[in-house]
Amino acid sequence: MAENEPIHKIRPDQPRWTHLALHVKDIEASIAWYDKHTCLRVLARNQDEMGKGVWLGDGTAPHAPFILVLAQFFEGKDPFAPARHAVLQPFAHIGIEVPTRELVDEYAALAKENDCLALGPMQMPDPVGYVCFVKDPDGNVIEFSFDQGVYEKAREVWGGENDES
Repeated sequence: MAENEPIHKIRPDQPRWTHLALHVKDIEASIAWYDKHTCLRVLARNQDEMGKGVWLGDGTAPHAPFILVLAQFFEGKDPFAPARHAVLQPFAHIGIEVPTRELVDEYAALAKENDCLALGPMQMPDPVGYVCFVKDPDGNVIEFSFDQGVYEKAREVWGGENDES
């Protein structure tokens, strides 16, 4: 295969938003935390001379995937050094919308048990909805929300499925 030949056969049919990437200090601890505290599961793992990486996703839309990329660079191998890696906080966050208010309460209770609840649960004005904020092992903020209206607005403006899920 020539150097510039594509490796993969399946690609998007147009530009698509596919991932958000975060630097982590301990990739195994982060994987365990996301597995316990979110709906995200390991899609793929990789490792090379620079470090370790993992793709996490929810598996619900394989035709249009959106994943969270976590990367841990080996000592002395960080290609961005000496720059510091930003952490998503206090407002910057990863948002996960859930189908019921009770699920927000469950995520908040689990986070409180594990000393990683940052805020809530609480009712915020429309379009924010009912939310709680939790922090991953590196301090990144993840928001769990109910009733934000993202699905409703997307279908109203962009069209799509008529189901309620």
